[in-house]
Amino acid sequence: MNRNFDSSSRESRSELRGKRRKTNLILNMLIGLVILLIIFVSVKIFFGGNDENAAEKEQQIESKQDEKNRDTEENKKSAMDEKKDEKETDSETESTDESKETAANTEDDEEIDLVPANEEEAVVTEGGSTGNVKKTIENPSWNPIGTTQTGEHYAVYDKESVDWAEMLQAMSYATGVDQSNMSVWFLGNNGFNKSVGTITTKDQKQIYRVYIDWVDGQGWKPTKVEELKEVEKK
Repeated sequence: MNRNFDSSSRESRSELRGKRRKTNLILNMLIGLVILLIIFVSVKIFFGGNDENAAEKEQQIESKQDEKNRDTEENKKSAMDEKKDEKETDSETESTDESKETAANTEDDEEIDLVPANEEEAVVTEGGSTGNVKKTIENPSWNPIGTTQTGEHYAVYDKESVDWAEMLQAMSYATGVDQSNMSVWFLGNNGFNKSVGTITTKDQKQIYRVYIDWVDGQGWKPTKVEELKEVEKK
């Protein structure tokens, strides 16, 4: 009996040891699996987080770069606009300067240098063609006043014309009455390229009838001045 009991005891201990080994093996496997899961999750979190941070940083860098590029483009565009404005301003300034220069040149062209007449050569005769003439003055030293006109000439009696302005200048030259103090009562035709006009000072104390002839290329030349007693509107 004792032998049977010992034999049964041995088998029971052997089975118990086998069950313990199996249990330990399973526990070890489970522990190992848990450890592997922990490692996997840790690696995933660590490297995954780094990837997300890297992506976020990369996105931030790209955003900053895009913003920088936009600023650069805007600065370039602004600089180009400023240069364009400067060019337009310079162009406008040059145009204005050229206009002023042209106007100045035109004024210079319109200014006619008159050769003063020698009053000592004047021939003064009492009376004249009518009873209204106090005296008649003729001076061989009178010269054509000059002209800005070119080409074939026909007398023009338009008050806005260059011809009209030059005829007034010729009458002022012959009489000594400044145009700023001149009243024109009549200015008209006296033959082909010949004119006659009646002028006074604004106070009408001096009254003249002036005869002028056109000289080609040289302008209007006074030929005779009559000092009148009264104004004649013709």
